[in-house]
Amino acid sequence: MTVRTRIAPSPTGDPHVGTAYVALFNYCFARKHGGHFILRIEDTDRARSTRASELMILEALRWLGLQWDEGPDVGGPRGPYRQSERGDIYRDYAQQLLAQGDAFRCFATADELDAMRRAQIARGETPRYDGRGLLLSAAEAEARAARGEPHVIRMKVPAEGVCRISDRLRGEIEIPWAQVDMQVLLKADGMPTYHLANVVDDHLMGITHVIRGEEWISSAPKHQLLYRYFGWAMPELCHLPLLRNPDHSKLSKRKNPTSINYYRDMGYLPEALLNYLGRMGWSMPDEREKFSLAEMLAAFDLDRVRPGGPVFDVEKLDWLNGRWIREDLDERAFADRVAAWAFNRERLAPAIPLIKDRIEKFTDIVPLAGFLLAGMPALADGAFAHKHLDRDDCVRILQFTSWRLDALADWRRDPLFAALSELAVALGYKLRDFTAPLYVAIAGTPAAPPLFDAMVVLGPDLVRARLRHALAHLGGASKKQAKQWQKELAELTAPEAGEE
Repeated sequence: MTVRTRIAPSPTGDPHVGTAYVALFNYCFARKHGGHFILRIEDTDRARSTRASELMILEALRWLGLQWDEGPDVGGPRGPYRQSERGDIYRDYAQQLLAQGDAFRCFATADELDAMRRAQIARGETPRYDGRGLLLSAAEAEARAARGEPHVIRMKVPAEGVCRISDRLRGEIEIPWAQVDMQVLLKADGMPTYHLANVVDDHLMGITHVIRGEEWISSAPKHQLLYRYFGWAMPELCHLPLLRNPDHSKLSKRKNPTSINYYRDMGYLPEALLNYLGRMGWSMPDEREKFSLAEMLAAFDLDRVRPGGPVFDVEKLDWLNGRWIREDLDERAFADRVAAWAFNRERLAPAIPLIKDRIEKFTDIVPLAGFLLAGMPALADGAFAHKHLDRDDCVRILQFTSWRLDALADWRRDPLFAALSELAVALGYKLRDFTAPLYVAIAGTPAAPPLFDAMVVLGPDLVRARLRHALAHLGGASKKQAKQWQKELAELTAPEAGEE
């Protein structure tokens, strides 16, 4: 048997370090066993998936040094490798399940399902689909579908008993069928959900080992059932531990930078970041902390992964990155890496229009635009002093802006200006006052090149990180205040719920 593993990211945002972490372990397992590593794009969420995000994911994984044998950019014998290009395949298999009696059509509207869940919650029950679609006869369901009535296709799930899942790291896992929902397989728009597409693609692409995050354990019974319905052998499962923040909460961008692009733009070496991800739940046999990808491959053993949640500690990453810089870069390599990181035409070109008309000599560049090449600005105690804003105003502006930018997908000047101008009006601030703490948070000084242009040059990862850095400097909002503000923001942005 030829080992075949895969990584299947969704192109709905920035390339996540969690994606790189799972990709690394799939890559190492496949290479260790002389197999193939496949990259598949799960872009069935048509509202949020973008080709720009897909490109960023591919570039970020390549920057780290990971290469795949098959994928949307390199091709392969089992494509297409974008799920959006495989719609007919999924629809055929959904029809097969209907014909076998292992799936059914559900015509319930979104309002009806919301009412169902509210009633369940009122009775103290766990919200889940109540099986109402099963009350229709097959003939009636087919007739309604033939008339063009909107509907989804759901899978049947046993009402009683226990599902037993074999996991390479965790042994046998038992999940009662009563906890497993009758999953939607095919949405009303004809697109598959993750679950149907995942199982069909893994089978057709010959995936032998599914190595993924532990958040997918609860979905394993649905996948096992689909394999059984189709009469296919299920790949071996291995659920990796989730990356955690230092406080052991799930790694999230609101507590820790999570985008690979952030670490690239901050000047981390790809070798160091990959090394650090390799230490997440796994270790070298001799326990050394610094090792290359080649060294990891030579010593790799999936059974050495520890199920406990590994802590992603940026301070530890800083220490490891420093070792890579000091121990592996001579003076010439150091200069080459610095030039490739920032002092090159591609990186400097976007900043030139912001500073060219503001300088008299080249030595003016550093004080004016040094923040474009810096990490987190050094903030003095009185940095946010303002004649119209007190400390609470600044925290409020920074927090609302941070949340608003987390949900902004289009990172160009005009969308940034529109989003923050609208937010300023909604919060009752003049735009000049509203942007004052943003200048300080993002540039480290109230005097800087045009704010929105500078935000574009810096990119979303550094801007979001600097806003959180400024909030931490000011002490942030209390939990009660933050909860109240989140409700307020939800009301302010309700008409834009489908934006991202």
